[in-house]
Amino acid sequence: MSLHLEKAPTLAAPKGPLAIIVLDGVGVGRHDESDAVWLARTPTLDRLDRVALKTTLLAHGTHVGMPSDDDMGNSEVGHNALGAGRIFEQGASLVETAINTGRLFESDVWLEAVSRAEAAKPGTLHLLGLLSDGNVHSHIDHLFAMIRHADQDGIGRLRVHILLDGRDVGSFTALDYVAPLEALLAEVSAKPARDYRIASGGGRMFVTMDRYESDWAVVERGWRAHVLGEGPQFESATAAILAARAETKDLSDQFLPPFVVVERDAAGQVVPVGAVEDGDSFFLFNFRGDRAIQISKAFENDDFPAFDRVRRPNVLYAGMMQYDGDLKLPHRFLVTPPHIDRTMGEYLSAAGLKQLAVAETQKFGHVTYFWNGNRSGCFDDALERAIEVPSDRVEFSERPWMKAAEVTDTIIAELQSGHWDLVRINYANGDMVGHTGHREAAIIAVESVDLCLERLLEVIEALGGAAIITADHGNADQMIQIDKKTKDFARYPDGRPMELTSHTLNPVPLWIFDPHRVGLFVLDEGLAQRRLSNVAATALMMLGYEAPQGYDPSLVKRA
Repeated sequence: MSLHLEKAPTLAAPKGPLAIIVLDGVGVGRHDESDAVWLARTPTLDRLDRVALKTTLLAHGTHVGMPSDDDMGNSEVGHNALGAGRIFEQGASLVETAINTGRLFESDVWLEAVSRAEAAKPGTLHLLGLLSDGNVHSHIDHLFAMIRHADQDGIGRLRVHILLDGRDVGSFTALDYVAPLEALLAEVSAKPARDYRIASGGGRMFVTMDRYESDWAVVERGWRAHVLGEGPQFESATAAILAARAETKDLSDQFLPPFVVVERDAAGQVVPVGAVEDGDSFFLFNFRGDRAIQISKAFENDDFPAFDRVRRPNVLYAGMMQYDGDLKLPHRFLVTPPHIDRTMGEYLSAAGLKQLAVAETQKFGHVTYFWNGNRSGCFDDALERAIEVPSDRVEFSERPWMKAAEVTDTIIAELQSGHWDLVRINYANGDMVGHTGHREAAIIAVESVDLCLERLLEVIEALGGAAIITADHGNADQMIQIDKKTKDFARYPDGRPMELTSHTLNPVPLWIFDPHRVGLFVLDEGLAQRRLSNVAATALMMLGYEAPQGYDPSLVKRA
């Protein structure tokens, strides 16, 4: 396949570098008391409103490959769209289709699990994943479909290991999901030769779902609870959640401690109901990859120095999808992930342009792996470099400035070297602090990024460069839950506003900052819609190239 870029006639690249700057989680909100972006003091963004071309982009739902426009965007699909220049059907949609058509349950992996359950009685099918309908990492409907089909296929023993959300859904909604799950499991267990139960769990940010190897202790807590059956013991998941709430009233679901459900065996000993044993099958039903890779490594890698696994049971391990196509991790999976080809980065590498990617740990994989179409590494090591600035290991509301200054220092030093043609940057603050639900911290997060952006744009302008500033989805733009019926703020029973920790459905801003070519470009008003996938063609045009065939068109055109 040809990766040749055609030069745009009579249009040259800027003298300096082009920067694509992602203000992660900074959407366009209602400009009210819920909107930390609007409440923040942002003189740099205000200046961009005056001197740059400005529009908004759709960053949610079908506009980024999700099943419906009721689905929030997220950093994974957002960076896929930014880098790929067009929309691919994403994990949530692919899984939904595979379930609805029955293809998932006809896959070799599912059929092998059924066979193992029959051959290794009482072999168990274990299902681990995020329990919510956030549809960012997983969906509870997918889990329920798998449970019902396991029953239909004659699997007698099933255990669910639940990761509580409180991040893509309300902070204290765990029981809203646990109650119907416990009811379904009880319904199936009432049948002859069926034993379906919750076995373990914990909050997603404290148990199992670490990413980018930021804190392996999170994964270790999950391994001990889910696999070894070690941890605080309770008679049910509901009891565990109520106990944690009683101890720390305002602790969000995402930070709840691990728990293990136990019972008494025939000898009267207290034992876990769902420790993993040889001959079992273990499926991770999350479809999103970044927070699924480390637990997959714990199951699959022979050489594993991260923590002492104590024992690694011989199981059929599979993911809902393959979470890393380059590492082939996991080796077995239920649904084939999207094949994203011909990304902007690949085209630019083939054209000989030098590219730099910079972010702190929390978003490093997004400006690298996801931007490049779910591909690890560089297309050309001689032309590309990726720099990770290590994130703090603290609750982000405690340090809402995060590593924005260090990211900016790194970028400025690299830009002043004169080496790079295109730089892609992610400032993680708006998203990571937005997820804490702490509005005042989110305001500081946005202000911190604005200050760093001022420094960065000064250098870009001095070098004769240009910048595209946008976001991958909303988050900090709505920090208080809005009642869908009244359109007013939702409140706790005590009258306090309910914080919102999830992404939003709001559009995201986009500015074209090109001070040395003012008047050369204008917004293309003929576009039916503007979305993240239009950014790639826009960047290529600003670099003096025509967009490749099939790319969504540029947001700007020559004046």
